[in-house]
Amino acid sequence: MPLTDPVKLQIVQQRVFIKKVCRECGALNSMRATKCRRCHSKNLRPKKKELPAKKG
Repeated sequence: MPLTDPVKLQIVQQRVFIKKVCRECGALNSMRATKCRRCHSKNLRPKKKELPAKKG
């Protein structure tokens, strides 16, 4: 069920994609984070912005 409303799509993108991922433990952190909330590592990367492609 794809989203067609642009306002709802923007809300979903902000909640899902605008995060940082720890390279050590894989925890999701806020975009403002400088250290991981779980393992306190400074090795963070932004989350990938595209949805994975469907197989089949």
